Amino acid sequence: MFMHPMLNTAVKAARRAASIINRASFDIERVKVTQKRHNDFVTEVDQAAEMAIIEILKNAYPDHAILAEESGPSANLHDENENVWIIDPLDGTTNFIHGFPQYCVSIALQQRGQITQAVVYDPTRNDLFTATKGAGAYLNDKRIRVGRRDKVADALVGTGFPFRDMEGLEEYLQMFRVMTERTAGLRRPGAAALDLAYVAAGRLDGFFEKGLQPWDMAAGSLLITEAGGIMGTFAGESDYLYKGDVIAGSPKIFAQMVALLAPFAK
Repeated sequence: MFMHPMLNTAVKAARRAASIINRASFDIERVKVTQKRHNDFVTEVDQAAEMAIIEILKNAYPDHAILAEESGPSANLHDENENVWIIDPLDGTTNFIHGFPQYCVSIALQQRGQITQAVVYDPTRNDLFTATKGAGAYLNDKRIRVGRRDKVADALVGTGFPFRDMEGLEEYLQMFRVMTERTAGLRRPGAAALDLAYVAAGRLDGFFEKGLQPWDMAAGSLLITEAGGIMGTFAGESDYLYKGDVIAGSPKIFAQMVALLAPFAK
């Protein structure tokens, strides 16, 4: 499998971040944790992993802009940027803090508004999900496709609950009821970037969540579209990256989920 040079650099950065995360996971009790706001945690590991990623990307592409979860936008990030790296150094921090092995590194390159390169790396399972626009999606060098199930009643669907802003909880419980009654099962593993990668690989048939950030979705969105799936807002539209409300799945599952969740669209 030929790997695009920019993707190769992103993979190298993700592996470097993962080695920092893995080292810390052996002695999780010693990791310093700070709370950003209610139920929103950041660790020194998130920060060290992000710095390692940015260092590798900046060395390779000094003029590229960065949008990262912990450090935010780089000074050179503005609307005209040709190249923006969108980074989540550790998606699933709460899981990580508890030693619950469901978290990942997510790195994507956005070029002129399009996501063109994507890496989601799960350091616990050594699962490396990659995609280059127009060249397909891969898991550890094997081509992946979204699931074949075509009825939402047979679908295993991933989601995430609102955890910072409890205002949305009532609506979420309603969505939860609708989806629990209509699907084969609902899962909430706790790392959206990895959930999206699972949709691309057919491990989940669909996914929905509200209030996500661009770095939760950027890499996963390319994995899904390159694996033959669709991603959109609750209204089924394509401007999800900065809106934060998202549905993903194979084309048939996506359409059925949009029909079920449309009442909850903003």
